[in-house]
Parts: sequence; structure tokens; C-alpha cells
Amino acid sequence: MGEEKLPQKVKLFFGLIFAERDIFDAVLKRLANDYGDIDNMSDVVPFDKTSYYEKEIGANLSRVFISIKELTVPDELPSVKIQTNILERHFGRADGTRIVNIDPGYLGLSKVVLATTKDYNHRLYLGRKIFGEVTLHYKGDEKTFAPWEWTYPDYREKMAIDFFNHMRQVLKEQLKRKS
Repeated sequence: MGEEKLPQKVKLFFGLIFAERDIFDAVLKRLANDYGDIDNMSDVVPFDKTSYYEKEIGANLSRVFISIKELTVPDELPSVKIQTNILERHFGRADGTRIVNIDPGYLGLSKVVLATTKDYNHRLYLGRKIFGEVTLHYKGDEKTFAPWEWTYPDYREKMAIDFFNHMRQVLKEQLKRKS
């Protein structure tokens, strides 16, 4: 019989999709205020893998990933997703449409997990009407994160993989200092 144990701490991150730089700056400030110092930010790149968000958010969209310095526990993810949904509405238009998409997730040493409100056969229920998806998995023999068949196209990109590999190194160092 296995013994129950608490999970290792993880790094909280956010994937943002936006059209206007001033909105990005305001959301970044709010996320730092709500979750703590931002310790990593990817390059801001065009979000051109799908037109899914264009009707609601606008054209010429950008994608960026950020991570939070302070480590957290995995079971905080549903609460963070609920709060980012509220934040999207706060920054949204009067008609209820969004002007920014904020997707929270966490990175552990072996996986990258995204929070979502949508169920599917490869997602697990986390509680509070939130599901989790293992979007990337770490391949130790190759020393890199790798996608699954369901991984979103922008999470397969070199920029994203490089960002998460760097985040993993930062997490390893943080865990070593805390032990």
C-alpha cells in the first residue's frame, strides 16, 4: 500500500493572448499584484496558429508566457483559473467580450498542466468546475519538454518549449534551495 504524501511545489505561469500592448501591461501589473513577482517572461510573439480568438479579442494578436517567482501547490490551480476568468471579465468590454485571454497553469519537474473550464477525454476534473490538462511532458533522455497529440499548436512552438525548459531549471534551483 502506498503512503499519501503532499505534492512537490510547482511554478505558476500564465499564457496571455492580447491585441493591445496597454492591456497587456495592465494585466501584467494585476497578475503581479495578485500572485507575486514575475520572474520569467517569454518573448512576445504573434499568435497566428488559429483564428479562434480574433472575433472576440481582435486581429493581430500576440502571445506571451510569464511565470511567478514564489512557488505554489498544485491544488491552487482551480482557484487561480476562477480568478483569471474574473480578471478577463474585469478587463473586458461592456458587451461581455474579452480583450485578453489569460490561461493559468503550473509547471512541475515532469509536466506542464493547464487549467480549463472545458472537459474532454484527456482532462481530469480538479474541482470547482475546473479541469486540468497535462499539456507537455518532460523527456529526461532528451532533456526537454515534449507535446502530446492534444497539445495546442502554440505550446508546441520552440519559443514555448524553450520557455518551459528554462522555467524547469529555475524550479529545480528553487527546490534545491528550499530542501
